[in-house]
Amino acid sequence: MLKYFRALSREEKMQALVQYSKRLEPMPERLQGIDRTEYAVPECQTRVELVPEVHDGLLHFYADLDARRSPTIAAFLAILLSAINDHPPATTLAIPSDFARQVMESVGLGAREVGLNAMLVRLKRYAALAAAGAPLS
Repeated sequence: MLKYFRALSREEKMQALVQYSKRLEPMPERLQGIDRTEYAVPECQTRVELVPEVHDGLLHFYADLDARRSPTIAAFLAILLSAINDHPPATTLAIPSDFARQVMESVGLGAREVGLNAMLVRLKRYAALAAAGAPLS
């Protein structure tokens, strides 16, 4: 996928990101009313909450953010979550630590790397807890 992005013009990259941002799964209604303060990612400039669930040993993450105002973040999460949702924690733990840099460099948006890395660290923390059988909250 990164090779695909590198071959596009800047305008095509932005259009692709907007399309990916629309693929981000919405927060389910059953999670709308819970206190999601502990799921916030304060290192990200955009308000983002990452809520994990485990079912039958498989992780599923939901992200809550304003995708219209932050299509880059929504696209990054849509790409990432589509690869790791409904897989065992080992899948999330295997994501390379430089994944955010690779993706953002390929689309020319390296400045967002700090917040994206914080999201990846948070996802890996939840995966490590799930792998250990510990509660996620």
